[in-house]
Order: sequence, then C-alpha cells, then structure tokens
Amino acid sequence: MLIIDSKDCENIDKALKKYKKKFEKAKILLQLRDRQSFTKPSIRRRGEVLKAIYKQKLFTGEIE
Repeated sequence: MLIIDSKDCENIDKALKKYKKKFEKAKILLQLRDRQSFTKPSIRRRGEVLKAIYKQKLFTGEIE
C-alpha cells in the first residue's frame, strides 16, 4: 500500500503526481502483470539467459 504524505497547502495535482511517481518506482504494475499467468522457472531462466546473450552481443558490437 502506497502512502503519500501531503501538506495542508499542497494541491491535489502535486499529491497525485507524487503518487504516480511512487507507484512507478514500486513497480506494482509489473508485478501485477507478472502474476496474471504462471511461467515455469525453466522458461523464466531461459528468457533471462537469452536476454543476457543479447545484451552481451550488443556490448561487443556483433549486433548493430
């Protein structure tokens, strides 16, 4: 649960902006999307390995 401390003189727009930033930083939406469907650990690991290989190829310059 996200809690935003707002001052008395602060308007609702600023408080909403703070809430949105805090919501993004907490990555709640990503967690919700991840929990919508179950992925097997082996498939999750395979995706991580493929992503790491892709990043390594980008870093070395094999992929432009």
